[in-house]
Amino acid sequence: MIPTEQLSDPAVRALVDAINANDRRAFQAALTADATMSDDGSDRDLQEWSEKEIFSSGGHMDVESEAEDGRSLVARYRNDTWGEMRTAWRFTVDGGKVSRFETGQA
Repeated sequence: MIPTEQLSDPAVRALVDAINANDRRAFQAALTADATMSDDGSDRDLQEWSEKEIFSSGGHMDVESEAEDGRSLVARYRNDTWGEMRTAWRFTVDGGKVSRFETGQA
């Protein structure tokens, strides 16, 4: 596993830190105001998805690998709803914040 503090992209690192700390405020601060996301290829409402999949279910990511200057991750993601699964994450960063992320099973 790659320790979060060693992730290459600062914006991605801030988002992963926020997820793992279950910190809604830091999560929002790591995103652009108009950030979007998709899960398994379908666009989702970011606020609804993050509440369900991260904050109310104890979401946590352990990063296995990174590519594309830290904007593409493979991680073991777990929460109280789905358990643990191997996931892929791709991030778009704009102005030092994440403007979009796409996740799904790896």
